[in-house]
Amino acid sequence: MPGEFAARKLIQSRKKRRWKDIAYVKRMERKSGRTTDPLDGAPQARAIVLRKVNREQKQPSSGLIKCIRAQILKNGKVVTAHVPKEGAIKKIDEHDEVIIEGVGGAQGGSMGTMVGVKYKVTKVNGVSLEEVRKGKVDKPQR
Repeated sequence: MPGEFAARKLIQSRKKRRWKDIAYVKRMERKSGRTTDPLDGAPQARAIVLRKVNREQKQPSSGLIKCIRAQILKNGKVVTAHVPKEGAIKKIDEHDEVIIEGVGGAQGGSMGTMVGVKYKVTKVNGVSLEEVRKGKVDKPQR
């Protein structure tokens, strides 16, 4: 049994131990805004392509997912975005302006076997990626 004047010590040790509880830590991070959405709650965002990258799929699938690393213009955060459909990655160059949006996984997460990829590219330099890919429209130069 603690002593008569031990309240301060008990409170301090309880506060320290709370940070071992994963649910408590996640709740506090959400409140403080440490783990925030890079799009800041918006459905889409403009970004500049930094480089093209390939990501490996998670087990049991195998193959490379064509992605880009892009820097969002409004807050400077760097994210990985998937480039959908075959041959579309060839139509995107470094320093192009792209529109990215969520890929549609549960709770804003990644989809299927794409680990760490939460966004997809929909437009390149203001033109739909699908139209550029099919050859209906030429991609404007920036």
